[in-house]
Amino acid sequence: MLWPMLALALAFCGIAVLAVLSARVYAEVRRLARQVSDSSERITRAAEDLERASVPLGSTVDALRRQ
Repeated sequence: MLWPMLALALAFCGIAVLAVLSARVYAEVRRLARQVSDSSERITRAAEDLERASVPLGSTVDALRRQ
């Protein structure tokens, strides 16, 4: 009777450890997803800024080509 109870206790401890580790992984994945989202928004804003900044340069190049 001792061995089955010991096996059951070890199985419970193993499942508890897996549950704790999975909760930590879940929290880290959410944090990583938030960081990726923020980075994506910053990249989008930088691309828009670059596009706006290149418009005057493009018109200058067009004016030089026409001469």
